[in-house]
Amino acid sequence: MNIIMSGASGFVGSHLTRAFGEKGWNVLSLGREDFRLDETSFHKRFEGSDVVINLAGATIMKKWTEEYKKVVYSSRIDTTTRIVTALERIEKKPRVFISTSAIGIYEPRGVHTEEDRNYSRDFLGRLAQEWEARATGAKNAGIRTVIFRFGIVLGKDGGALQEMLTPFKLGLGGTIGDGKQAFSWVHIDDLVSAYFTAIEQGTYEGVYNLTAPHPSTNEELTRALGRVLNKPTFMRVPAFVLKLQFGEAAEVLLQGQHVIPKRLTESGFTFRFKHIEEALEDLLRG
Repeated sequence: MNIIMSGASGFVGSHLTRAFGEKGWNVLSLGREDFRLDETSFHKRFEGSDVVINLAGATIMKKWTEEYKKVVYSSRIDTTTRIVTALERIEKKPRVFISTSAIGIYEPRGVHTEEDRNYSRDFLGRLAQEWEARATGAKNAGIRTVIFRFGIVLGKDGGALQEMLTPFKLGLGGTIGDGKQAFSWVHIDDLVSAYFTAIEQGTYEGVYNLTAPHPSTNEELTRALGRVLNKPTFMRVPAFVLKLQFGEAAEVLLQGQHVIPKRLTESGFTFRFKHIEEALEDLLRG
């Protein structure tokens, strides 16, 4: 199996690369230098590929100046557009194209499945909608296309969990804002398993929420972290502090989406980690 992957050096990409390698699959990473190639040379990178995975995207947890918003936009929209154009042009198409999106596409209010069209109108919501629209160009080219809307990905060696751990280990952990905001998450092992399933089962197509079936809230996450680490969780991070640090991007932490992986569960996919405390037990004590 020959896999072409953008964003392979990131947290999710490195886990996928390792898992694919253990199965004997060949992974070719698309790096920044590849996106600087001329069109002909770039298109050749995709020849002979069985699977193309698109994970490229600059971090959103940084203060959103107008200039940085352009970076966030380009790293997702422009890269996806260029990949899809290459897939349209090459003669032998891959078996499947798996692109990325985010649950930030949904409004903070309500409970969301893939059938929901109550999309957010903020920067991230509009970005995710355009991101997905560009990715569907591969479907129009006759390629089976899967789009995973990521929740917060939890792993022991990177991602959001590592950002949370330091204050908790110092006994300074606490809720963000009022703590009532939804926290829809997924264990990295379940994410990797979902990719294997999407590659190997030809019935997988379209948009899937890649989140555990039992979302948490920020307050529940905080308490679970405290119990697993045996640390106090009495602190509270006021909203204004986050707004000073992150500006508009603070809304990512202060709001949240309650998301259900309806299509995955209906397809028969089984999550190993369904509840936040069992996921944290595995990641922090395993």
